[in-house]
Amino acid sequence: MPFADRLNNVETSAIRELFKLLGKPGIISFAGGFPDSAMFDVDGIREASNAALAKDPGAALQYGATEGFNPLREQLAAFMAQKGAKDVAPDQLIVTTGSQQALDLLGKTLISPGDKVIVEGPTFLATIQCFRLYGAELVSAPIDGDGVQTDKLEHLIAEHKPKFVYLIPTFGNPSGAMLSAERRKRVLELAVQHNTIIVEDDPYGDLYFGEAPPPSLLAMSPLVEGSRELLVHCGSLSKVLSPGLRVGWMIGPAELLAKATMCKQFSDAHTSTFAQSTAAEYLKAGRMPATLDKVRSVYAQRAKTMGDALRQELGDAVSFVQPQGGLFVWARLTGAGGKVADGNDYAKRAIEQGVAFVPGAPFFCAHPDHATFRLSFATAPEDKIVEGVSRLAKAL
Repeated sequence: MPFADRLNNVETSAIRELFKLLGKPGIISFAGGFPDSAMFDVDGIREASNAALAKDPGAALQYGATEGFNPLREQLAAFMAQKGAKDVAPDQLIVTTGSQQALDLLGKTLISPGDKVIVEGPTFLATIQCFRLYGAELVSAPIDGDGVQTDKLEHLIAEHKPKFVYLIPTFGNPSGAMLSAERRKRVLELAVQHNTIIVEDDPYGDLYFGEAPPPSLLAMSPLVEGSRELLVHCGSLSKVLSPGLRVGWMIGPAELLAKATMCKQFSDAHTSTFAQSTAAEYLKAGRMPATLDKVRSVYAQRAKTMGDALRQELGDAVSFVQPQGGLFVWARLTGAGGKVADGNDYAKRAIEQGVAFVPGAPFFCAHPDHATFRLSFATAPEDKIVEGVSRLAKAL
C-alpha cells in the first residue's frame, strides 16, 4: 500500500505490543494505564443518561455543535471553577473526544514538519507518537520528583525556540511526578519571557491522596501577567468518571480554539452528543465529589500497598518516589547486588514469573533510561499487588 510518508515517523506502541503477551492464565498485570472499572459510578451514569433522554432526547441523539454541547460546556466551566480556574467561560473551551483528541488537534493546528516541541523525559507515550506523526522534532526536558527541572527547561527553550512545551504537571504518566508550586509559577514566567506556548495536560490532577496538589497552571495564570494567552489546558473525565464516555476538553486562546474546532469538524464532526449530554447531567447532579472521594481512597491504599511491598520485597534493587496521586509508580532498577538493571530484560523475566509491567524506555523521546519501568496500581486489589510484587522480586 502507498502509505503516507508521515507514518515513517511513528511505530506501534510498545505497550500495545506488550499486551499481546498478557494472555497467559493467572498473570497479574501492572501494565495498564486505565482506571479500575469497579470504581465507575454505574448508578450515577445510568441516572444521568436516563435524565439526558428524558429531558431533551432530540438534543442528546442528534448531531451537535463541533465545539461541544453547550450544557456540558457550562458544567465543565463550573467544574474548572471549583478547581481554582474561576474565569473560564463556556465559550473558552471546546469539548474533545477524550483529551487524546485535544493532543491530536494541537498537532494538526500547531505543528509543521520540522518544528521543535519540548516534552518531558519521560512523558505520555501517545504524545510522542502523535506529535511525531505531524513531523515534530521532539526535545526532551529532564524531570525529577518535583516535575520538570525549570532551570534546564529555560535553557532548552532559549536554545530550541520550540513551537510549544508539553507538560503533565500533576501526577504525570508515567512518572507520577508533581510539579511544585514554585516551578509552576516559573513555567508561566518562562512562557511570557520567551513568548512560548505551554500545553498543560491534566487528566490525573483530581486523583490525589491526602493534600490537594498545587493549583493547575491555568488556575495560577493570574499570578503571571500575559501567561493566560500562552496557555492551553487539556482535561478529561476518563480517569475520574469513565473512559468509555470519551469526554475531554481543551481550554485555550480563542484563535487556537477556532482552528481546532475547524480541524475537529473534519475528523469527527463532534464528540458524541449522547455522551456529552450524559456527562452534563452527571456533573449537574453533583455526584462527582463523592465519586472522587471514593476513588482517591481506594487508589491511595493501593499505592501505599505497592510502595510498601516494593520496599520490602525488592529493597535496594529499585528506587522510586512514593506517588502522591495518579495511577503509577515510576521505578528505576539500580543493579544493586548484581541484580538485573535493564527494564526490557526485566519485563521479559517478569512475564515468565506471571506479572507484567511496562518498560520505561519507550516513554522517552530521546536518551532513554533503560533502567526505568512503570507500574500501575489502579486495577489490582491489594492482595494481587502484594503477590505481584513478590513475583517481581523473583524475576530479579
